[in-house]
Amino acid sequence: MYRYFIDSIIVTLVGVVGAYCWGNHVHPGAGLMAVFIAGILAVLEISLSFDNAVVNAMKLEHMSKVWQRRFLTWGIAIAVFGMRFLFPILVVAVFAKLDMITVAKIAISDSDKYAHYLQLSHAPIVTFGGLFLIMLFLNYFFNHEKTVHWIKCIEAPVSYLDHIRGIEIIISLLILIGLQGFIPEEEKVSVIIAGLVGIITFLAIEGLSHFLEMHDKARLAKCATDAVKCTGFVSFLYLELIDASFSLDGVLGAFALSDDVIIIAIGLGIGAMFVRSLTLLIVETKTLAKFIYLEHGAHWAIGALAIIMLVTTVHEIPEVVTGLIGLFFIVAALISSILHNKKNA
Repeated sequence: MYRYFIDSIIVTLVGVVGAYCWGNHVHPGAGLMAVFIAGILAVLEISLSFDNAVVNAMKLEHMSKVWQRRFLTWGIAIAVFGMRFLFPILVVAVFAKLDMITVAKIAISDSDKYAHYLQLSHAPIVTFGGLFLIMLFLNYFFNHEKTVHWIKCIEAPVSYLDHIRGIEIIISLLILIGLQGFIPEEEKVSVIIAGLVGIITFLAIEGLSHFLEMHDKARLAKCATDAVKCTGFVSFLYLELIDASFSLDGVLGAFALSDDVIIIAIGLGIGAMFVRSLTLLIVETKTLAKFIYLEHGAHWAIGALAIIMLVTTVHEIPEVVTGLIGLFFIVAALISSILHNKKNA
């Protein structure tokens, strides 16, 4: 088991040194405090993203070894530098009507101002992520071909709702419409656009993935010479978008602990690396096959996280609550799976 976390341990050591040096650079003598904050952020990221590891494993176990490695190498670079650093800067640049270079300078030299701009963008950011995850949640449970149900009194009846074409979109749009009654007037347009983009993004990725899976190599010739490469790329993109949606609340919540974007990127990056190592462990040890309700628990956690993200558009919810709710569903599903295995042994 140790070998799965070697890369994560190396990244942690590099991150600790980087946090210490950066902390001393910004405030002489503050190196140890910077390391402590980075450690707390790493734990926060892991606790919030355990269900993300399970969902990633579901997709990753159907990918080739090449794309699995790329997810753990390219993917971590995108996760750390893309979602934890560049994405918030891009969002601030869009809503503050500033260029990205200016925002990057603000992020490094005036963290208070940067945190203020990012907080102003909070509602559309979490609406995008929340609606994307709502679609993921509904798409999993609205499937009449599913034969395994964890919470049967709920999952069995709703599985047949997929007979209503577009039911996930209808529910997601109704949620977005209902959300408008609580959003301040000046933010309504940006929230609506962000929510629609979240829904459209999920549909585009899911649709493209389905297209590539259902057509043979000859039909895929215009996409690439090898169908496996196409499907691998789409699955990779799909995983990165899921990871992005999961990381939104962590990125925003991190500013409650620190307003230094470099320390935040280091702390969340360490956590993201451990989540990826955990994903690989789940895939190679066939954990999902051994614990049949783990997928269900992860998706219930996704649904809870999505609702919490949408609620935070108008009301602040502590990050510890988000992490504990997700952990509750995962642990409950794990225990149910163990009891199921003992019963059928």
